[in-house]
Amino acid sequence: MAGNTVGVTYNAAGFYAHPTATVDTGARIGAGTKIWHYCHVSDDAAIGEQCVLGQNVFVAPHVRIGSGVRIQNNVSVYQGVTLEDNVFCGPSMVFTNVLNPRAEVARKDEYTPTIVKRGATLGANCTVLCGITISEYAFIAAGAVVTRNVPAYALMMGSPAKRTGWICACGVKLGSELKCVCGRSYKLPASGRLEPAA
Repeated sequence: MAGNTVGVTYNAAGFYAHPTATVDTGARIGAGTKIWHYCHVSDDAAIGEQCVLGQNVFVAPHVRIGSGVRIQNNVSVYQGVTLEDNVFCGPSMVFTNVLNPRAEVARKDEYTPTIVKRGATLGANCTVLCGITISEYAFIAAGAVVTRNVPAYALMMGSPAKRTGWICACGVKLGSELKCVCGRSYKLPASGRLEPAA
């Protein structure tokens, strides 16, 4: 995918890395992905196609990032974190990977996995504790602190984050009828987990 798109020249591997970015040998980067100023993508990290990593993003070894992911400035994606397709990570949001860190105690064999599923949004300056699954199209508000699993399409706010409503896949908060201005509609079965209407 060599070529030039809006002033960005892709390398022979099909992705763009700014001259100040570090991409370690062994990292796998998909076609069309852009890695901006002062980023570091570690060995054995895997990033899909058409992603954007903003300034000062760190991606640790063994991290898996899907396609179409947007990671804004100053985000560290630590080992144990998986981001599925089309996840949005807002500026300076925080992942963790150890439940009880101590400077004096090495716990690299105790990383607790965190999964962010397709289409979810993690707002600016929110914090996601490790060992959590954030389900499809959930929306974590700016500054929220996520301490437990989040259901699909949930709008989460506060510290600790609590569900304050439901949100459409397009990002618009749903009213009581669970119908969105975009035309999508949803249902809330007895399970209490919102899902698209048939």
